[in-house]
Amino acid sequence: MSRAPKPIPLTTTQARQIWLHAQRLDERAPFGDGAQAVADAVAHLGYVQIDTINVIERCHHHILFSRIPSYRRADLRHAQSVDKSVFEYWTHALSYVPAGDFRFFLPAMREHRREGHKWFASVKPADMRKVMRLVRAGPLTIRDIEDDVLTEKEHLWQSRKPSKRALQLAFYTGAVTVSERQGMLKTYELMTRHFGWDKLPKPASARDITAYLLDRALRSQGVVSLDSVCHLDAPRKPAVAALIGSRVRRGDLVPVAIESAGKQEHWALPSALEPGERAPPDLVHILSPFDPLIIQRKRTNLIFGYNHLFEAYVPKAKRKLGYFALPVLVGDEIVAALDLKTDRQAKKLLMRKWTWVGEGKKAAGRKELKQKIEEELDRFEKFQLAE
Repeated sequence: MSRAPKPIPLTTTQARQIWLHAQRLDERAPFGDGAQAVADAVAHLGYVQIDTINVIERCHHHILFSRIPSYRRADLRHAQSVDKSVFEYWTHALSYVPAGDFRFFLPAMREHRREGHKWFASVKPADMRKVMRLVRAGPLTIRDIEDDVLTEKEHLWQSRKPSKRALQLAFYTGAVTVSERQGMLKTYELMTRHFGWDKLPKPASARDITAYLLDRALRSQGVVSLDSVCHLDAPRKPAVAALIGSRVRRGDLVPVAIESAGKQEHWALPSALEPGERAPPDLVHILSPFDPLIIQRKRTNLIFGYNHLFEAYVPKAKRKLGYFALPVLVGDEIVAALDLKTDRQAKKLLMRKWTWVGEGKKAAGRKELKQKIEEELDRFEKFQLAE
């Protein structure tokens, strides 16, 4: 019986460089431009999270802008509604995912169709029949339904419109998909009609889904842990751990030990550990708090030494970074957090608070660092106010 390989030691700087390369944040324009760049970025990252908060531009546009310097909102609309290279579904949150990965989400859709969805247990069969009859007649938005009798909310984020809840349940069961978005207004269409299918593809097996989740994480994270592969999906950890063990025994994965990670285990592809170039020191990204580099807070803290605080729901007097602070990545260091707001009427980006963190706290070179960030802020403002 062969011994388990000894973990390869990695400094946090090395782990950071591997992760930045996997996220394609160490290059200026890694995906090119246009709708194809959107498709390629979503395919590489595996998902791009959607969120409704629009203090600045919503996070799905922001995440793509961070990797596609010439990004336009119309590029995402084209990818979703014309090329149909991406579609919306639930990962750890509502997200854009590659259309090529559709079969990995079909088992969840079938489960919701068979067992219902805990968020929409109150949906009545009559309401479901009503919305499905309407959507069969053609694409549908909630504004097209005017005869709803409003009901009381069961929780804060629930709609008072029974038809909206029915459409959302139909979405989770895979009967309909979101064929277009105008802001956050969704157009629903039959899944098969949207993609031009006679029937849905064959769903992936549980084994295939486990491999898909691990491969997606390895591609977009570079160095992975069980927590990072199974973010907010703890029930999958035993299957993913078994697959990792199998790949380590075959030599397809190698264990690594990141300094300060303690007993938390990490793994990587051997090719990911090959020395690469560091991110250009003048490359600046103003990141969304929902960016894949930031959303797993403990991982970001371990590898970057930065503990991001999302304080939109924190009382104003208790906030440290601000209502909607955005981490600033310069080269391979997070050096600041900027609390910004887009004033669309006045057509300008407002700076509400600037907090230096990490290397940004050092006085040496602060003037030059601030100048680099302000140059990126000018570009970021143009993106906020465009279209």
